[in-house]
Amino acid sequence: MNAMKRALIVMFLAAAMMLAACGGGQTVQPTAAPTTAPAEQPTAAPAEQPTTAPSGQQVTIRIWHQWDGAYLTAIEQAFRDYEASHPNVKIDLSKPEDVSNALNVAIPAGEGPDIIGWANDQIGQQALVGNIVALNDYGITEDFLRSTYEPAAVNGVIWQGKIWALPETQEGIALIYNKKVIGDMNLPGSLDELLQMAKDFRAANPDKTYVCNQGFGGSDAYHVAPIYFGYGVPSYVDDEGNVYVNTPEMIKGGEWLAEMSKVSFSEQSYDICKAALAEGKAAMWWTGPWAIAGIEQDGVDYGILPLGKPFVGIKTLMLTRNAVERGNAEVALDIMKYFTSAEVQAKLALTNKTVPAATAALQNPEVAALPTLAGFGAALNAGVPMANTPFASAQWGPVGDASVAIWTGTQSPADALAAAAQAIEAAIMQMK
Repeated sequence: MNAMKRALIVMFLAAAMMLAACGGGQTVQPTAAPTTAPAEQPTAAPAEQPTTAPSGQQVTIRIWHQWDGAYLTAIEQAFRDYEASHPNVKIDLSKPEDVSNALNVAIPAGEGPDIIGWANDQIGQQALVGNIVALNDYGITEDFLRSTYEPAAVNGVIWQGKIWALPETQEGIALIYNKKVIGDMNLPGSLDELLQMAKDFRAANPDKTYVCNQGFGGSDAYHVAPIYFGYGVPSYVDDEGNVYVNTPEMIKGGEWLAEMSKVSFSEQSYDICKAALAEGKAAMWWTGPWAIAGIEQDGVDYGILPLGKPFVGIKTLMLTRNAVERGNAEVALDIMKYFTSAEVQAKLALTNKTVPAATAALQNPEVAALPTLAGFGAALNAGVPMANTPFASAQWGPVGDASVAIWTGTQSPADALAAAAQAIEAAIMQMK
């Protein structure tokens, strides 16, 4: 590449990054778990072991990521540890403000990263435009994935039959209950039991609710997902654009919502649920690990109950086309395996309180001893991964609006979900 051409590329890339900074971050749909906690399974031996990065030639691996705040400090140290044991490798971390636009300029110009740290719901779009490459061609197999990572994390990185990323952490929701209100002894083991207990609790406490959820009464397909998926809905939309919204399982979930609305608060939000749990006006709050700090500040003696099947958001590492073109794929993949390994993720879990995707990390005695990580880990084990297909963008509004109509009684579950399915299918047809 001559000097003038390289200068032009750098100018375009800089302009894209400046525009991203001015435009702010993207609006991302919630990237978020199951029935009773599954029995702990013995850790299977990985089908293949991480490679050793080639020694000798100096190489710089560029990673564009979404980590920030206090989380980043421990993550940076993990990469410094890798550099210490691989003196020929330097890892450069960058966080573009608008990574999507920056990638679309940088990757075609050969100026992009070697690895992208991003949520799994971006996989389909990044694969379609050719920014990332399938890992099957570099020795990563489904046997390796399924023997190393949690079920939802594995399913969340497979798209169109190929593996597009390695999962690092998971996130989703579970029921957090106030022990002073209901204790530990008589907890529901199914959605049907939860509904009946909610009816009984309301009858005995007319000014309280058994479970609070910001998705109840709001256009929020994410927070009501544990109910729909818990009744057997595999996903709202799949890779092929098939829609599972107007199904008997989905209608069963809608009927559950309609019944719950009769014994619940008329208005629910994050702040309302947080206050209600602290004040004992709500026995449970269906929320994620992001709420734990506030719950602990409120002095609530809480437990975590896995129930239903929540959405599972998965943070991943993806290998880029640029890494292949530069001859960096082998080293980059070694870094990806290292960072998503049980050893590294267990350390990060203990520091950052994140839920690892690596099964052996979740079963690490120190990690398993932390109630929050153990509770959410059990919930996410049976969850449904956030859809990684571009078709998923069509699901949020229709499912959310149908859930509002069901909750308020303006439409029957069957009618509301039939309309939602029609709207999603129409949107997908426009995408094909």
